[in-house]
Amino acid sequence: METETPAVTVPDTYNANLLVTYKVIHGYSDATYETDKVASIEWSLHNGRQSQKQASMYASKIDAVKDIITEAYGDSDDQETLRSIAEALDIELTRTVEWSATIEVSGTIELDLLTDSDTDVESEIYDNLYVESQHGNIQVDDTEVTNVREN
Repeated sequence: METETPAVTVPDTYNANLLVTYKVIHGYSDATYETDKVASIEWSLHNGRQSQKQASMYASKIDAVKDIITEAYGDSDDQETLRSIAEALDIELTRTVEWSATIEVSGTIELDLLTDSDTDVESEIYDNLYVESQHGNIQVDDTEVTNVREN
């Protein structure tokens, strides 16, 4: 027979005092096996869920603080304090900027008159000119070659 409460159905076989042996995983080291009562395991699971909710809430608050600090940092008269707060919360003081640039490039290309007589200079430039960054913080997402002309 099962006992019912308004929101919970408790099976007849439920025993909160039952001893259970379970595996405890310790990251990359060897697992261990522990024995505990079902009620204790239930409380550990409940506390773990509560801790996870708290951690998520604090992460959201830290994200909000990061937004506030990065918005105010440039105009602040007290950047040292903002830097200290950011450091205490492991907030990197960076911002992502979308950018575009125009680069004028000129150069020379050697074409063999015997074998390259059909080579189109414009196609050669379009196919072989590229842009890359020499700095890890700059990411080149797109390049476009336009206005190729022979001088």
